[in-house]
Amino acid sequence: MKHFMIRYQFKTGTTEDWHREVSRFIKTVDSDPELKGRIGYRVLKARDDNSYFHLASVTDEDAQKALQSRDFFKHYQEMTRKVAGGEVTAMPIEWIDQTAG
Repeated sequence: MKHFMIRYQFKTGTTEDWHREVSRFIKTVDSDPELKGRIGYRVLKARDDNSYFHLASVTDEDAQKALQSRDFFKHYQEMTRKVAGGEVTAMPIEWIDQTAG
């Protein structure tokens, strides 16, 4: 399993529109027969400012390549860059441990 964190400051548009776009992306991933259960995705926002954090996980290289080949993924990447004013940081992260719940 590989994990990634995407970070940015929300700068352009409305948060309501952006949250709808995020929800559409997640629903599309979940409804894709090849990706369902192989891609994990969570989007979080700092409560007191415009910082966003996306936590993504992929089960294997094939799942990652399949996701990256989808037009809806390319559109979502473009929209993320747009709302962030072009300043997006994506980094691989290492999962150390977590609770069961």
